[in-house]
Amino acid sequence: MTEKTEHAELQIAGMRCASCSARLEKSLNELPDVTAVVNIATEKASLTYDPAKTDLEAILETVRHTGFDAHPARDFAAEKADRMAMLQHERRVFLVSLLLTLPLVGEMVLMFAGVHLMMPLWAQWLLATPVQFWAGARFYTGAWAALRSGGSNMDVLVALGTSAAYFMSVAVWLLGLDQPVYFEASATLITLVLMGKLLEAGAKGKASAALEALINLQPKIAHTERNGQLLDVSAGSLRPEDIYIVRPGESVPVDGIVLEGESSIDEAMLTGESLPQLKQAGTKVYAATLNQQGVLRCRALAVGSQTQLAAIIRLVEQAQGSKAAIQRLADKISAVFVPTVLGIAALTFTGWWVYNGDFSLALINAVSVLVIACPCALGLATPTAVVVATGRAAHAGILAKDAAALERAHQLDILVLDKTGTLTEGKPAVTDVAPAAGIPKETLLHTVTALAQHSTHPLARALLLHAGEQAIIEVGDLHEHTGQGLTATVDGATCLLGSPAFAKAQNIVLDEPTLTAMQTDGRSVIVLARDNTVLGYIALADRLRASSREAVVKLRGMGIRVVMLSGDNDATARAIAQQAGVDEYLAEVLPQDKARHVTSFKTGGKVVGMVGDGINDAPALAAADVSFAMKSGSDIALEAADITLMRNDLMSVADAISLSRATLRKIRQNLFFAFAYNVLGIPLAMLGMLNPVVAGAAMAMSSVSVVSNALLLKRWKPDSEKNN
Repeated sequence: MTEKTEHAELQIAGMRCASCSARLEKSLNELPDVTAVVNIATEKASLTYDPAKTDLEAILETVRHTGFDAHPARDFAAEKADRMAMLQHERRVFLVSLLLTLPLVGEMVLMFAGVHLMMPLWAQWLLATPVQFWAGARFYTGAWAALRSGGSNMDVLVALGTSAAYFMSVAVWLLGLDQPVYFEASATLITLVLMGKLLEAGAKGKASAALEALINLQPKIAHTERNGQLLDVSAGSLRPEDIYIVRPGESVPVDGIVLEGESSIDEAMLTGESLPQLKQAGTKVYAATLNQQGVLRCRALAVGSQTQLAAIIRLVEQAQGSKAAIQRLADKISAVFVPTVLGIAALTFTGWWVYNGDFSLALINAVSVLVIACPCALGLATPTAVVVATGRAAHAGILAKDAAALERAHQLDILVLDKTGTLTEGKPAVTDVAPAAGIPKETLLHTVTALAQHSTHPLARALLLHAGEQAIIEVGDLHEHTGQGLTATVDGATCLLGSPAFAKAQNIVLDEPTLTAMQTDGRSVIVLARDNTVLGYIALADRLRASSREAVVKLRGMGIRVVMLSGDNDATARAIAQQAGVDEYLAEVLPQDKARHVTSFKTGGKVVGMVGDGINDAPALAAADVSFAMKSGSDIALEAADITLMRNDLMSVADAISLSRATLRKIRQNLFFAFAYNVLGIPLAMLGMLNPVVAGAAMAMSSVSVVSNALLLKRWKPDSEKNN
């Protein structure tokens, strides 16, 4: 791939089963510099391509040549409108097919009841023909498209099976043969398959309900100030810097910052956090969150596709369109499934004909094999579970980048936690200032301000907040030593602000008793020195998150080994680890060494996860098998992470792992059902123990049962909801 690659989402029409999606994916990936993932559950193809080698029109032509139709994906509402229109059409076709089939089925039911009332063969033909060639036209067109492109799919099986029953019945009628007819079997099979597809479509629609709910959260109207007047305008027309008003009971139209007013806002739909958040001047508000009381006057920061809600919707769509690794097994089987079934059907026909010489019985048993064996359930087993799980995760404030990340999370053996901002709140505050003998406190704070004003480190911000000086102090020869501290020239003297270990490395003699006393209770100590002489010590404390200890207990209860990484000295790191209930920790770990430590835990094939929130966590997050980033973290950390936690709460990590395990259980159940259905059904059909109508009903219900089982994931709840 070149650096000029583009991404596209295509909406695909005409896919019937896993064989269809696998065949289309293979065709697209054979194009020059095209990488494609086709998802049958969402009916989308996600593509990365080089327009210089393969343009979008060539990709669309390949889709059409493979037997499907496609167009660039539009917004959710437009695609839903198309799906609903298609669903209405298919419902009408099914109803007509059902009305034509009922008399044929009624005749069969009466026969089982002992009433032999035979409908004339011409009447049976008259009822069955529209079902076969009008209602069943989709199977013929789908089968032809598949065969023309060198593949096969469910349509081939249905078209062959029903055509065999129909044309044999026509031959018996026209030639006056002394054989039973199976017009009712062919018509009933088509009607049952159509019914199954309708039920499947309805269930798949429910699977994407969470995404639809997110999209529907987007407010339509905003109250904006323009030319001294308050006007009601479309929320989509707001631009950055626009001023808008949010009244009690209304949703925030776009992301912004509060200028005036105070209120509580319910952000549960965005973060999964059940408690309302206090908003006042200077705090941020997000689109679609609900203002509970008070009027807020805000300035727009991010609008349209740039809002937090839009980003979440994109992530959910991306995850739902991705493919879990376990799906590869189903794809490999689907690629050879239909040809194998055709071979088994031919073997069944030959075996029965040789065995008893009854052509009619041999053909009907072969038809049963064709009909019972459908790869639909196999193809839907994984993607439907992923669609439901990612939607449920988003509702809980857990955003998985793709299905593979959600899948890997259940395998975690070790979870590495960064201390600051993960176990702790990431908001350190100064607790003690201890100037050296003869050094005025003002001198110490003045020098601290000079150095800290040039750093973005959380400890530097805490020092500045405590010092309270606003004027910019000129410094020279400034150097920031990552994870250790700062050195610079202030008022002609060489100054150092950093960790005790950094000071010792510069041959600065420290007052160990004072240092040890200040490092109690998990406090971090910063040393300030001038010309290699200590000016004083400053202790800072970062409070443990309220849920950290409970989350660690939960993670350990799940069989996961928890390890804390910290850049603090051993005493501080040990104190925080004890407060959080973490048995293993590594202290004085420099940012550049975090990734190395994460990698070292992978020895022996261990699956390692990493939780962090800062810029210096990004390499470690990238090195982990599964990475989690707190939403409070930097954009770089969020970009590097596989799973983003909208709630700044370690319990969300436990929730993500819990959901991953629940999802994999559902996928395995679905795959078991799909395999068991065929393993049991095909031999029974080969032995002549399944009537084609019963086989058709079982085939139709198999896909519905798999999707319905995946929908049970909607019952999963994070611990925060269980306790409410």
